[in-house]
Amino acid sequence: MFSRLSWRFVVRVLVTAVFLLPLIWMITASLHPVGRPLPQTLSFSLDLTLANFSRVWRLVPFGRFTLNSLLVVILAVPLTLVTSSWAGFSMAQLPKASQRRWIVLSLAVLMVPGIALWATRFLIYTKLGWYNTIWALIAPAFMGSSPFFVLMFYRSFRRIPVTIYEATRLEGAGVLTNWWQIGLPIARPTAIGVALLSFVLYWGDFISPLLYLRSESRYTLPIALQLLQQLSRSDWPLLMAGAVIATIIPVALFLLLQPYFARLGH
Repeated sequence: MFSRLSWRFVVRVLVTAVFLLPLIWMITASLHPVGRPLPQTLSFSLDLTLANFSRVWRLVPFGRFTLNSLLVVILAVPLTLVTSSWAGFSMAQLPKASQRRWIVLSLAVLMVPGIALWATRFLIYTKLGWYNTIWALIAPAFMGSSPFFVLMFYRSFRRIPVTIYEATRLEGAGVLTNWWQIGLPIARPTAIGVALLSFVLYWGDFISPLLYLRSESRYTLPIALQLLQQLSRSDWPLLMAGAVIATIIPVALFLLLQPYFARLGH
């Protein structure tokens, strides 16, 4: 038993190290002195500096771009949870034959490449007056953001026995009551997963701000990183400092949710 547990611990440490090495390299590269080439191998030096972070804030308005990104995710993530869970809940209530048809349709839509939607979305946003507004960035959230999120909720809601819904209907509960009081509490792990995935989706979205925004005051953090690259393509410590700033909030969110993940594991 001890050897099995020790091997499991070693495997976990190795897997964790594989995922942490890029973050560690990014942080050490951001602390590298200005003008000195980055090492080609994993090496650590005590000659580190925070000057690159101050340069980032001087060259690009990172504060404004960070607030823009936060506003996008604050609006888009709750909308994604509501619309994708509604769609998944509705699919789970349909007859089996209809469920299969909607699953096939969702998978077909999921296979459509994003580049095929760029021109259509641009025309729609222009007609609606959403071009160069935050609504162009969060518009997909009104439709669940991704068919994958809808299928995740459908999978969770489908496992709930139909008799539970029938019993609540006899008590006078409506569809929204069943969704809010019965479905969502049971599908809470799925909701957390969809929230994290949608957060990463909108936080790292580079194409939408690039295509649908023209005012610098509305740019988000991915555009800020591109601006840093345009300023100096060979200044890797500066670029890594910007990447560290853009990564802090998602990593902090993941760490804050670790106790919840630990409870789910037990």
